Amino acid sequence: MLWVFIIVALAFVGGCSPTEKDAYYRSGIIYCSESNPVNFNPQLDTSGTTSDATSHQIYDRLLDFEPETGHIVPSLASSWLVSDDGLTYAFQLRQGVKFHHTDYFTPTRDFNADDVIFSINRWRLPSHPYHNVSGGRYPYFESIGLADNIANVERINGYRVKVKLYERDSSFLANLATDFSIVLSEEYAQRLMEAGVPEQIDHFPIGTGPFQFESYRKDHFIRYHRNDLYWGEGNSAERLIYDITAKSSIRMAKLITGECDAIAFPAQTELDIIRNREGLALAEKPGLNVGFWAFNTQRPPFDNPDVRRALAYAVDKNTLLEAVYFDSATRAKTLLPLASWAFQSDAEDTPYNPVLARKLLDEAGIEPGFTMTIWAMPVERAYNPNAAKMAELIQRYLADVGIRANIVTYDWTTFRRHLREGLHDSVLIGWSADNGDPDNFYRPLLSCGAIPSGTNRAMWCNKQYDDLLNRALQTEDMEQRKAIYQRVNRLLHEQLPVVPIAHAYRYQAYRKELQGMVINPYGGVRFGGVTKEL
Repeated sequence: MLWVFIIVALAFVGGCSPTEKDAYYRSGIIYCSESNPVNFNPQLDTSGTTSDATSHQIYDRLLDFEPETGHIVPSLASSWLVSDDGLTYAFQLRQGVKFHHTDYFTPTRDFNADDVIFSINRWRLPSHPYHNVSGGRYPYFESIGLADNIANVERINGYRVKVKLYERDSSFLANLATDFSIVLSEEYAQRLMEAGVPEQIDHFPIGTGPFQFESYRKDHFIRYHRNDLYWGEGNSAERLIYDITAKSSIRMAKLITGECDAIAFPAQTELDIIRNREGLALAEKPGLNVGFWAFNTQRPPFDNPDVRRALAYAVDKNTLLEAVYFDSATRAKTLLPLASWAFQSDAEDTPYNPVLARKLLDEAGIEPGFTMTIWAMPVERAYNPNAAKMAELIQRYLADVGIRANIVTYDWTTFRRHLREGLHDSVLIGWSADNGDPDNFYRPLLSCGAIPSGTNRAMWCNKQYDDLLNRALQTEDMEQRKAIYQRVNRLLHEQLPVVPIAHAYRYQAYRKELQGMVINPYGGVRFGGVTKEL
């Protein structure tokens, strides 16, 4: 059946064989992405689509994660020191790093401390002249409350910066290595402000990364050109083209014909085809992610833990895994996957028990015929490759206990805006970790501070939960932190603001002509250092 879809998809591709492509396309890597970025600044958006298009192509961070080990390694900061009390971080910056030279900006100086201070203070300080540009929301940083814990960012000299915290934060360095902690050009920002067009910093980007922005056409393409002045190691292709292709079957068809060199989010039904087809490669790794069903706890009756528990008991998670993920995910008991160092193997789970579910609903005064909504993501993600199908399965399970569920979806931008506005009863969504610290799951997804940012889809606020998370950050002792996170897991099992469903494998499908293509387990796709054999 899959091949029928692929043949139909090929009819829509347009008949352009690799040999017919002009030199522009042959000189570069073509990546079939699934959607449009919201903008070209990942500080402003937590969407994976935006991160994939920007974080590792255009920009660099002070620190990075080594993809194979997850260790924090130098990037724009060549070294760093931490004070004995864990409150002061001093970063030595790399010298000789060039910003992009484009048709719309020519820098007059190299990267220095002013760029780091500008980039942090933009999202940290409401008084900063750029804070409210492009909406003034920085969802990742808001969700973890990082700005509130930074006392000061100080310029020691042109290549040394000191950051002072109010309280110890054992996840601080990891947060500086996430996709969102990019470094912008302070000189470019000043020039745009003087010209009266400051918002262009987020749409005509300037960074220090391996590729520089060339052009963008919504629903069609993004074009990048290699940064020949890039400071980092490794060769990169001359050009990088994002072919925005919404349908998975069309992306697969383009991969087979060679019209794309790599694709985003291959469908689960396509994985064996990729594995067995000559000329294609499939990289796979256990994912640092979680797919879940979140209840809007600010809307009755979903503010009642017993109602949430009843709905969880009504659904057989094993069936969801078999029908949606096939053999490419493990059942989730908590937010943390097996790949996390704080994973708890003996954590409690929610069993499938429709009889008990109906009993709890009766006790809560929820009569048969009650109607609710299940919002299903319109895009594919590793943590949920088919939210619509999962919603249909849950809809049937809920009908068995007398609940009528209506499935709701919108385009991705509208969907996320309405979620932030709290218009949903429940939603099937998930999270891919931006770093290996457990706090990267717990705080953005369910802390009180994450509600305004839009990453807390359950809109759940619990003081005990926040206190436990804060306590875990006060120590570097991993065993102590593990013990605290076990208490967090018990609390979440009692309250059930979300039902963890699956931890999915991450896949990267590409043609074997690509060299250096690896899965980045800590965020967006990386094309720096990737080349194509012609």
